Order: sequence, then structure tokens, then C-alpha cells
Amino acid sequence: MKLLRQNLAFPVVLLCLLTTANAAPLRIVTSFYPIYIATLNVTKDVPGVEVVNLTPPLTGCLHDYQMRPDDLKKLSGASVFIVNGAGMESFLDEAISQSPGLKVISASEGIELIVDNPHVWVSVSLEMKQVENIARELSAIDSVHADLYRNNANTYLAKLDTLRKQMHEALKNTKTRDIVTLHEAFPYFAKEFDLNIVAVIEREPGSEPSAYELARTVDIVRKSGATALFAEPQYPMKAIAVIASETGAKVYILDPAVTGPMKPDAYLRITERNLTELEKALK
Repeated sequence: MKLLRQNLAFPVVLLCLLTTANAAPLRIVTSFYPIYIATLNVTKDVPGVEVVNLTPPLTGCLHDYQMRPDDLKKLSGASVFIVNGAGMESFLDEAISQSPGLKVISASEGIELIVDNPHVWVSVSLEMKQVENIARELSAIDSVHADLYRNNANTYLAKLDTLRKQMHEALKNTKTRDIVTLHEAFPYFAKEFDLNIVAVIEREPGSEPSAYELARTVDIVRKSGATALFAEPQYPMKAIAVIASETGAKVYILDPAVTGPMKPDAYLRITERNLTELEKALK
């Protein structure tokens, strides 16, 4: 009789093991690079979770991104789609509507937005809010692993907070606060660190300014006395080089963190380099 009970128990144990092994993974797709990096940190070592980025890591901002068949395939196999929101992924609205079972998380939920500007992650403080939003929503969707998401988020938030405090301390007594940027990626960043963007060279990334716009920008830079022009590593430097030549201002690199290595610490490293450039430019 004892042997019979053991034999009956074995299939039950085996069934439990097979059920666990065959449990469907939580497949998370992120819209583009900065959202992918934030999500990597929140989902670190969570069992059964797979994070895939929709767009190639060299895409940059999604202003003119065109959907590809591979993108639709990634979305069709996703359980959760995490987006920046604030209008950044409006081109995906139709594709999302065709996947009624897809859970969509907007990382910018509850953030006070600047009109027509979705670049909230460039601000360290707002990046922290996005991480909090992602962790909260994933905890609700996958409640079994809620503690893991929250603990991961807290670990990453502590690192971001340390960096934020370091940046505020380093930039509080800068000699000048006037900067010229290549395009409209930095208003949230400038607001956080009390910088004054006196001119934006290209309103749309990659769109060369006209001769009139270029001459007007040169005039603005001269009148403002701004000595720092900030290029971005994702875009050509032709226009900014002309302005530097005409005004005597120096060119530095300010990275909006839209491309880079697919590693959890990438946003931290990129922002640290931005701080180094700002210290050189403004002091």
C-alpha cells in the first residue's frame, strides 16, 4: 500500500514540474533604446521574462521611423509593449489597435509634459519616474514577481539618484548657463539643471536648416554670447560646424541617450559623459 501511494504521488509531482517548465514566458517588447535600457534594469533576473527591443539600437529618436515586417512580428508575439508615450510612438497606434490582447505601458504616464516634446527620459529625474511607472505596471501584470520588479527598480533608482545629485552639485555654480543644441531633445534636461537653451539649430533631426535659418541662428548665438554648441553623436555636424566657425563658439557632445550599448548601465554611463562635457563647456 505504501508503494502504491508513492507511485500515485510521482505523476502529480511530474505534472507540477511540467506545468512550471511549460509556463508561457512574459515576452516584453520595448519601443526604442532608452525604454529598453530602463526595462532591462526593472526586469533583471526575473524568471520567465524576456525583453526585446522593437527598433534597431541605431535608430535614434522615432520621429520618422517606418515600421518593418519584423517589427509587426515582434509585436504580435508580445505580452506587454512598453512605450515612452507623450506622442513618441504615435506611428504605432494602428499596429497596437490590431493586437487587442496586448498590454501597453506608457512610461511617461503622469509626467508633466512640454508641448510637442516627448524627450522626457533625457532628464534624470523624469527617467526615474519612468522607471517607477514601468515597475509599478509590470508588478500589476505579473504579480507573482512583483517584489522582484520593485527591488530591481529600487536598486536602479538609487544609482540614478546618486548621479542626479552629483550632476546638480557639479552644475550649480557654472560660469554660464546658455547653450545651443542641435535639436529639440534637451528642454526637460535644461529645465532640470537650470540651463538656458538660446537656440536650436535643427527643429527636426537630420533636417539641414535653410540659409536664412542658419544666418538667424548665427545672429542669435552672437547676440546671446553663448560659447557652447552641443552636437549629438547620432547626427551630422555640418550645420553646427558652420555656426562654430562664424561665432567662435566651441562644439561639445551632448548625447540624448537614444542609441548605445544594449547594457543595463548604458544610460548611467551616457549621462556621466554628458556631465563631463557640460563641466568643460560651462566652466
